[in-house]
Amino acid sequence: MTHLLLGFLIALAVGLTGIGGGSFTVPALLLIVGLPAGEAVGTAFVFAGVLRLIAAPFYLFRRNVNSRYFRLMIMGAVPGLIIGIVALRGLARSGNSPWVVLILGLLLTVTSALSFVPKAQNPNFVVKNSRWLPWLAFPIGIESGFSSAGAGALGTVLLLNYSEMSPAQVVGTDIIFGLVLAIIGSTVHWTLGSISAPILLQLLAGGVPGVVIGCLLAKQVPAQRLKTVVAAVALAAGLQLVWSGVHASIATHSATAAKLNTAVREATRP
Repeated sequence: MTHLLLGFLIALAVGLTGIGGGSFTVPALLLIVGLPAGEAVGTAFVFAGVLRLIAAPFYLFRRNVNSRYFRLMIMGAVPGLIIGIVALRGLARSGNSPWVVLILGLLLTVTSALSFVPKAQNPNFVVKNSRWLPWLAFPIGIESGFSSAGAGALGTVLLLNYSEMSPAQVVGTDIIFGLVLAIIGSTVHWTLGSISAPILLQLLAGGVPGVVIGCLLAKQVPAQRLKTVVAAVALAAGLQLVWSGVHASIATHSATAAKLNTAVREATRP
């Protein structure tokens, strides 16, 4: 029941605002469900991908997608996505779980905090300097690959500040952008086997109706205020992950030091 409720609430936020998929799902899977970091990110990728797949038609039918900006962002983000997945895989396999949790927490915290940064809008930037958009999307791809988050929040911030699109077009374009990254990331994680199928199915059981309800209600709610609330909750979740990562790192270090001291005493015992 807990997993269904989590899936519903996360999906409702995604349907209403277009953000929050990875930012909520990864902390929930790590802190509440207790999945390993690699499985949490892989499961979150597939979950967020399905949510965006359901939400995308609501925006496509309203013609709120700019194909040019979508292509430019994908050009830069996909290589970054692969780098992020490889980095996560390498750290997770090396047994540095506390460090992975700490890095995930830092990334999610920074991503959420950017939502509160004062706008520095330059809507004509991409019109005159479109070659730079793939480079600006590249780090978004890296974070998305490592944490499954970033495509929604950072993509929205980037397009709101540096394109001339309306807010509705920004959300629509960013949802399709995030959907493509989620499909690629989900395929890679599924191939690697870093997905918890039982947890994913329970999340989707609550998430599918949640995202549909969110999309249907999107026009009736104050989107900007709601995004602020979503970002604040995601920020708190990121900080909790940082604390958990630091606490686990200290505990691991203390345990290693204790074992080393014990070994030294036994070796020097007459």
